[in-house]
Amino acid sequence: MSSPRSSATPSGVEPWNVRITPKTIRQVSVVCFIAWVASVYDFTLFGTLLPVIAEEFGWSVAQSAAINTYATIGVFIVALAVGTIIDRMGRKKALMVLMLGGAVASGLTGAAVGAVSLIIIRSFSGFSMSEEVVNAVYLNEMYKEAKSKGLMYSLVQGGWPVGALVSAGLSALTLPLIGWRWSFVVAAVLSIIVVILAARLPESPTFAAMQEVRRRRAAGDTAGAQALADEHDLEEAAHHATGVKDVFTPQLRRHTTCLSLAWFFNWFSIQVFSVLGTTILVEAKGVSFDNALIILVLSNAVGFVGYVFHGWLGDKIGRKWTVVLGWIAGGVVSLVMLLGPSNAAFIIPLYALTLFFLTGPYAALLFYMGESFPPQVRGMGANVAHVMAPLGGIAGSGLLTILLTAGVDTGWAAIITGTGGLLVSALCMAGTRTIHDAHQRSTVFA
Repeated sequence: MSSPRSSATPSGVEPWNVRITPKTIRQVSVVCFIAWVASVYDFTLFGTLLPVIAEEFGWSVAQSAAINTYATIGVFIVALAVGTIIDRMGRKKALMVLMLGGAVASGLTGAAVGAVSLIIIRSFSGFSMSEEVVNAVYLNEMYKEAKSKGLMYSLVQGGWPVGALVSAGLSALTLPLIGWRWSFVVAAVLSIIVVILAARLPESPTFAAMQEVRRRRAAGDTAGAQALADEHDLEEAAHHATGVKDVFTPQLRRHTTCLSLAWFFNWFSIQVFSVLGTTILVEAKGVSFDNALIILVLSNAVGFVGYVFHGWLGDKIGRKWTVVLGWIAGGVVSLVMLLGPSNAAFIIPLYALTLFFLTGPYAALLFYMGESFPPQVRGMGANVAHVMAPLGGIAGSGLLTILLTAGVDTGWAAIITGTGGLLVSALCMAGTRTIHDAHQRSTVFA
């Protein structure tokens, strides 16, 4: 049965048969990179400026950590809807919706009048923080036939350290001029630009094929539906509506659980060393706030190299083991940094290496998430694991708050929460599925 004429693109080619050219891949990659920079810019901006916000409202370090915990609970609640948005609305529309939600969160942050309003507003940043789930799904499908796709993806996900770098750099330059409130308005403008750019991108042919398979089956064209499903390597269940239960089938249960726990515990470390990096450097190592911003800028520059390195390594030895080995190395380096002397010559390189091994493996992890779930649950599976990030942030921030309130030294609180989270997350990651990629030259760790 032929497809309806309205489903064809302006060129007359059905959306599931659109050829993904190198030009298309470049366009999608650039927009997804900018989207991720914008998302991380807002996310790290909040953590970077939290000491300044706390000073204006008169909050202690423990109170700031508590407020960050409550805001992260809101992020988790909002992020629960993302998997459904991706698998029902499509990859392109999901990107636009999430970035629009992020723009609203960024813009309204500057209008916060106290703890309650700030917590509610920051909850909606759960949309933009879930943009990397769209990247994991959308780019996995757009890079389907590409070689060195892990390296390509690492350049896009390198938007994390770039976004953090831009956030810390602009904060240092513009904070004295426009204050913390207008800094978040700038973040909102960047997100809106992404929405405009994303409107011109094509939908993933894989998602378009799934929609057409469902339409053909509903119309009674079972043979045509099966032929199209086979052509796009879709599984039999691709025409069914999917839910959370579909990522906990016997074949996927262990994988989904281990992957989710890896995200959960690693975000203990993200909270300590990335989101609250300035607070830890100031309180645990005696670094001034201005110097902490400078260290953050330099460290995130190194972090970008970490993304590229781990993306390249994932193509060689497999993405799963790249993540495991990277996080173990990060745990060791962070421990040495926190126990070592408090001088710049020691702190700067070790903090940079901590971010190198903490955030760098995410280039391999995010792409691995996309390829480790079948197409019909790709958005749901990736999001089920990803929503554990804010839960881990809640638990990590909460544990840090409890330890600080109990009078534990900030350095030891960071070791228990941050270093401990890194090492445990590596062990959880080791329990996930091993994916054999035809384009990988080596599977020595498979």
